[in-house]
Amino acid sequence: MRPESELRSKLFTFLSQHQVMNLAYCDGQGPGVCAVWFAVQEDLTLVFLSDYASRHAAALVRGGTVAFTVQKDNQHWHSIKGVQGTGICQPVADEYRESAWAAYSRRFPFVIQPSDKLALALANAALWSVTPSWFRLIDNSRRFGEKEELILKDVHR
Repeated sequence: MRPESELRSKLFTFLSQHQVMNLAYCDGQGPGVCAVWFAVQEDLTLVFLSDYASRHAAALVRGGTVAFTVQKDNQHWHSIKGVQGTGICQPVADEYRESAWAAYSRRFPFVIQPSDKLALALANAALWSVTPSWFRLIDNSRRFGEKEELILKDVHR
């Protein structure tokens, strides 16, 4: 079993190399899932932009428990690498907005480029965070079914 700091570093590196997170949630209509572009912060908080009018935004505007996955496309079964996790999803609180926006705009610099179409889309969007409580890192390239888990204690952000 690797030290927690090494596992956190490995998770950060993996998440930094991918851009789409599948986010699962539940609301009055039942379970739902969406794909969002995300950035990861050093504390492993995941941030993304989403329109307040979306179903997942309506379900999570007051905060809620979610599950998520991140993985590379087109993998062979014996080399699958990915991350599974759970956490709390909510709009980014004012005191964390600057650091969250910095992480997101570094990852996706087009969001700070002048564009009327993008400005219109961003006017209806909010910055969201997933504060993870649990991660599972899967790496079949090491051994089929290879996985490491990290439980995070402070999930209230």
